[in-house]
Amino acid sequence: MSIGKEILFFFGALGAFNGFILGLYFLFFTRKKYLANLFLGAALLALSTRITVTVFVYFNNHLAKTYLQIGLSACLFIGPFLYYALQSGIQNTISGKWKWHLGLWFLAVFIFGFLFPYQNYPVLWNDYFVSCIFFQWFLYLAFSGFENRIFLQKLFNNYSSSTPSEKWFGMILVGNIFIFISYFLGFAGVSFVSCITGALAFTFILYLIILILLYRNRTDDLFVLNIQKNKKRNKEEVLILSQKLEKIMTEKELYKDPNLSLRDLSKEVNMSSHQLSQFLNTNLGKNFTSYINEFRINNACEIIASNNKLTLESVGYDVGFNSKSTFFAAFKKHTGTTPLNYQLQFL
Repeated sequence: MSIGKEILFFFGALGAFNGFILGLYFLFFTRKKYLANLFLGAALLALSTRITVTVFVYFNNHLAKTYLQIGLSACLFIGPFLYYALQSGIQNTISGKWKWHLGLWFLAVFIFGFLFPYQNYPVLWNDYFVSCIFFQWFLYLAFSGFENRIFLQKLFNNYSSSTPSEKWFGMILVGNIFIFISYFLGFAGVSFVSCITGALAFTFILYLIILILLYRNRTDDLFVLNIQKNKKRNKEEVLILSQKLEKIMTEKELYKDPNLSLRDLSKEVNMSSHQLSQFLNTNLGKNFTSYINEFRINNACEIIASNNKLTLESVGYDVGFNSKSTFFAAFKKHTGTTPLNYQLQFL
């Protein structure tokens, strides 16, 4: 292998490897589990699978046909995952039928792959299936662009004043189009273009995404476009939800768990972490920590009033604080006095 080919192999393989890592990050390790993240992670895994096969086939023509089938089959999921990533991120809504939609594609890949394996039907795959796969990818890109045309028009007409999330989703769509074109031109046999061009295009765009994530101290504002931060629920909804929260907190005494998280509480009330945080901030005027500490301080006041033999430090630990200083600071903030002064009232 020449030095030039070694360099191409290195960058192509490196992009595929890092694509897998970033895909797993979006699927499992982002702090907030937006649907857009999950679909983007799945799309990256599908792309990385396709890129991996492309790189090895380019430098090894004798690669087993099974790997070629896996790489081509992965292409069938790039378009659907991208489409739903954009829908859930830009439109902030998604049809409940998406599981059936994706399930049908998985079923089609399994059935056709089993009945017509590449190993036994190379002509069928090369002459027909490949064309169908690229046409399907193209259709999803076209639908994604059409359904988000207003967003794209706004982005291109006034890019400098666009929000970070608008630029983020615009880059994802345009980057995918660029990768598709690179692959399509390679398969079409255009001069000076080969399938490895698609792999290199993916590597370039992937590192652009990584740089954006590393550059920004905060990334939550990238993943959902239409978060309505100031949207308030009506009074009846606020009353019902606040009563539900209070009942769960008091009956289960969740506040006594020093490791209680926003995600834990959101599961108890069957809401997403983002929705619960938005409700607390917008409708109750409190962040999660303040809300939980109110229950802890109220319970601490009851304990101090009923039993003056306990040490203040032990009271703090009993109600869910993980340190004496945190308990004292929260007590002073919520009652306007120190735990000691409060205790003296009952001596």
